[in-house]
Order: sequence, then structure tokens, then C-alpha cells
Amino acid sequence: MGPIRHIRIISPSGAIDPGYIDGATMRLRAWGFKVSEGAHAREVYGRFAGSDEERLADLCEAMSTPDVDLILCSRGGYGLQRLADRIPPVTKPVLGFSDVTVLHQLSAISSQPSIHGIMCKHIATLPEESEPIQALKNILTQQPSEIHYRWEAHPLNRYGDAEGRLTGGNLSVLYGLQGTPYEIRAITNDKLRITNDKLRITNDELDKPILLIEDIGERHYHIDRMMRNLRMSGVLERIGGLIVGQFSGCEDDPQMRCSVYETIKEAVAEYNYPVIFNAPVGHVEHNLPVWLQVHTSIHSGADGVLLHHGLQV
Repeated sequence: MGPIRHIRIISPSGAIDPGYIDGATMRLRAWGFKVSEGAHAREVYGRFAGSDEERLADLCEAMSTPDVDLILCSRGGYGLQRLADRIPPVTKPVLGFSDVTVLHQLSAISSQPSIHGIMCKHIATLPEESEPIQALKNILTQQPSEIHYRWEAHPLNRYGDAEGRLTGGNLSVLYGLQGTPYEIRAITNDKLRITNDKLRITNDELDKPILLIEDIGERHYHIDRMMRNLRMSGVLERIGGLIVGQFSGCEDDPQMRCSVYETIKEAVAEYNYPVIFNAPVGHVEHNLPVWLQVHTSIHSGADGVLLHHGLQV
């Protein structure tokens, strides 16, 4: 992967306030990037930014334009799962989170690094000195790109160290992809769950990945249901570590007799890999960017949490 010079903004999911596209464009250009837009990035088609065909056309055009180096999804919402089985192999880095988890999963299949991070609204509105803005600027402008994050230990953390590819994203979106060719790439040498001749795997995909999850607005028992699915489908036993980001607006249900985080911890209780809670990732302003599909090391201990990875040019 070469240096990033040209960023294409598209809206493959929900409709967006065009002012956020304008603000993000201004900031990215101030950082020295060429910025262009998909033809339908500002469209409104019900809850979507254009029809399925229009949003798919913008995505395919961005991936096929030779000088586009990175695809910035303007916002999440909902819409990419409607397109997933028609999207060609992802061959360029994608930036976004939430519904963009669909593209992160397709990127994992292609062994294409992608960035889980802020989109147009926060790029446009967060102060220049804020950590998410500075971290994103560093990822996009520094070659090679390297990340060192440290934060305080959470009382529910399970201590330990792990290395592997970082994968995942929004838990609800990941759950919606289970049982499809685009499910979590938690595969091992003895069980390659590939069901589509067009999908490729590499030796790197045989390592145990580190799974990242976050969510917003889900009921407590829905989160329990999704975590139980990942456990029963074998995903949670095939990972080498779990990073739990922010579960914004996911209120604890007293009838569940524990907190949301405790429900997640219960789902992985039988495994011995490190588990990290309260990571600064998710539907919050302090949403730090991370590379997915990149070899990552994590440390969880009484002294805190350390995440490190880098992407070579």
C-alpha cells in the first residue's frame, strides 16, 4: 500500500447532512489531500443516501478509479448489508465504522487493511487538537503508519498478552453477517469456513485474530443473544483476544442481574485469552482510529492496557 494522496467520499449507507461532507472536505484538504465525492454522496432516498444501485455504483466507481487511495464513508446508519453480495473484492482501504463494518468484513476476506474510525461528522466538527482528529491525521499522513494507544485498566479486564490480526467492528452488524460468506474471519487450520469460490484466503488468516466489538442503542438481552451466537458458532473460541469498545445507549437491564459488560464477560468466561473493556472505540466523540486486518499486539494488566500496531508502506 502506497501513501494516501486522494480520498474519495461516498455515502454507501444512510443519508447525511451535506454540511458534514463540506466540513470534512475542508479539513482533509487543509491536511494536503485531494478530496473528491461520489456522484450520489449527497442523495436522499428515504433513509438511504440514494437507491441501492446508486450507492453500489459510487462504491464500485471509487474502487475502480486508479488514483483514489482511500475511501471515506460519510456516515453509517443502515444500507450496506443490502449491497454486500454485489460488492466486488475490496482492494483499497476504507475508513468508517458502524454500518461500515460490512466493508471491513469484505476487506478481511481480501486481506485488505481498513480503518475503523471517525467519519465526516466528527472530522468536520471535532477540534483540531482533539485526540481522534490528531490520531486520524497521523494515520493518514504518516508513512509508515504506526499506533500506540494506552488507557487505564477496567475492573472486568482479564489480564494477558496477545498478538494477531485485529478484526471486527459493530456487534449488531457482525451478528447480521453470521451464517453468510462475510461472517467473522475467525478461522483455523482445521476448519476453513469458505463457501464462495470467489473468496480468497491467505496464510495470515489462519492466525487467531483479536476481535473488536462495539455497539449503540441495543437492549441488554439483545447483546446477550448476539454474544451467545458468537460463542455457539465457535467464533469466541477461535479468537486470541477480545477488545470491547463503547456500548453507547445500551442500558443495563436489572432483570438480567448484571451489567452489559458483565454479560459480555460471561460469554467468554471459559476461555483464557485477554479481554479488554472500555476501549476508546465506538459511537462516541472519543473514537480513536485503528487499523483492521493488521497485525496487532495487546497487553492487559494492572498497569493498564497497551495496543500497538503499524502498517508498512
